[in-house]
Amino acid sequence: MTPPPPRNAATAQRSTTRHAGIDADDVVAAALDIVEEHGADALTMRRLAADLGVTTTTIYWHVGNRDELVVALIQRLSRRQAEVEVVGSTPRERIACAAANIWRNARAHRNVTSLATQVGATTMLVMPLEVALAAELEAGGLRGAVARDALRAILNLIAGFLVAAWRDEERVPTALRPTRLWAEVSDDRIGAATRRAMGEPPDLDALFDATLLGVVATFVPGDPSASSKADVHNVSTTGSTR
Repeated sequence: MTPPPPRNAATAQRSTTRHAGIDADDVVAAALDIVEEHGADALTMRRLAADLGVTTTTIYWHVGNRDELVVALIQRLSRRQAEVEVVGSTPRERIACAAANIWRNARAHRNVTSLATQVGATTMLVMPLEVALAAELEAGGLRGAVARDALRAILNLIAGFLVAAWRDEERVPTALRPTRLWAEVSDDRIGAATRRAMGEPPDLDALFDATLLGVVATFVPGDPSASSKADVHNVSTTGSTR
């Protein structure tokens, strides 16, 4: 679904006023809460009206249709994410921190991230965080196509890890799970300890941090031995919006 265009001036004007004891800001905040807690499918105009104690007509009066409401709640979270701080004392640390902000906020707001993906608004949702990352890449000496490629490499890395983070292992048949499949491997080239480890779930956050630092080091000049420990610390302590 393509995000709808902005509403006309008359609609925008009335949305700034209170009607039936609420205003557009109240409606969008309540809609965001529903999606965060219960998922995108739970967001209906009827449920939203019930939660706010008003009629569905009032909801439409303030925010338009559901498509417009979805865009508005994504924009709200996007603005909130713009407040996330980037920390670090070296270019690599700061770039890794800016990238980790995207990863951790996507996980913290899984339902909204999923909704944004469904409606084609993923870039709109994370735009402030992408801009912060691009700014750190520039500060680290990357320009033009190099900065673009570094940013896209990092975003693709994040996307891949999100797939792993959100995979529902409970839905995988027992016979097809890594633990079972690796237990059946018999190959003299692979030791027993390695086979056992392959069947165990990884520490996804630690693996993400390590992989991210490798990608950053590929693009950003510097002495990795001098900053790797600090990099890991700064990435691991990155905050997320709530």
